[in-house]
Amino acid sequence: MTGTSQTGTDIKKATFLLRGGKCVAIPTETVYGLAANAFDSAAVASIFEIKNRPFFDPLIVHIGNADQISKLAVSFPEKAKSLTEKFWPGPLTIILPKSDSVPDIVCAGLPSVGIRMPDHKLTLDLLNSLEFPLAAPSANPFGYISPTIAQHVVDQLGNKIEYILDGGPCRVGLESTIVSFVSEKPTVLRFGGIDLEDIEAVIGKVIVEHKNSEAPTAPGMLSSHYAPLKKLLFGRLDDLISQNTGLNYGVLALSDLKGQKGIILSESGNLKEAAQNLFAAMRLMDNSSYDLILTEEMPDHGLGRAINDRLSRASY
Repeated sequence: MTGTSQTGTDIKKATFLLRGGKCVAIPTETVYGLAANAFDSAAVASIFEIKNRPFFDPLIVHIGNADQISKLAVSFPEKAKSLTEKFWPGPLTIILPKSDSVPDIVCAGLPSVGIRMPDHKLTLDLLNSLEFPLAAPSANPFGYISPTIAQHVVDQLGNKIEYILDGGPCRVGLESTIVSFVSEKPTVLRFGGIDLEDIEAVIGKVIVEHKNSEAPTAPGMLSSHYAPLKKLLFGRLDDLISQNTGLNYGVLALSDLKGQKGIILSESGNLKEAAQNLFAAMRLMDNSSYDLILTEEMPDHGLGRAINDRLSRASY
């Protein structure tokens, strides 16, 4: 298509386009997604084409109610059920052995599928008005910073999609936590909007395997991801500042810029607020006059782990 996409809150228009095999940008509590009918291989292929996303990187399927799981997965273990009862709708993705109804293109040929129920009224209303679930990665060019307001989608995909459902700013601001139930023990594959401690409080100790992979079994596992166009360095802020004296850099810090120019993510050092502001702040730094972005390592607990994961991959 040519021109710029429309933005609005018209669920009927979004439904019409999705039923016609088109892609629509949708809001969630985590980030904006680029959605298509998960059961339509051609529509899903359009997601990869629009994002320039490699086909080996699997997608997450979004549902409006838990009854849809039986159409997507061949098993639903009790521990997975316990997590969804506690955290859905919300920033949790579970990975289950897939059913034959899910096209291979959605899962990158893997025998498993990622499923999530987003916590956003507009998108839940949309999902529950459709006869099919929606495959939806983040609505941005592959590998770049995820979008947390509709304007971010307009800026980067506005000439490639017809409609952006505008649900306001994303209140979590980081992608979902991914927990796999494909093997015997539950395994966290990506840190995200649900804390590791909260997951283990429900189902006990889990394996943590959020490592870099060039053959990912879940979204967000590639070594380089969430990255600005400018070079970004990640680590201990005092060291980064001393190592880059004389260069034109800006600092992205939790609550203390150490006397440098840049952006604070949370004046009070609140990790939830920092997560909400992270991707928007990264975009501002990327569009600034700085040549280099210095980012500090967050406290290694709660959402700090998820922020560190995104910054580490952005610096790869």
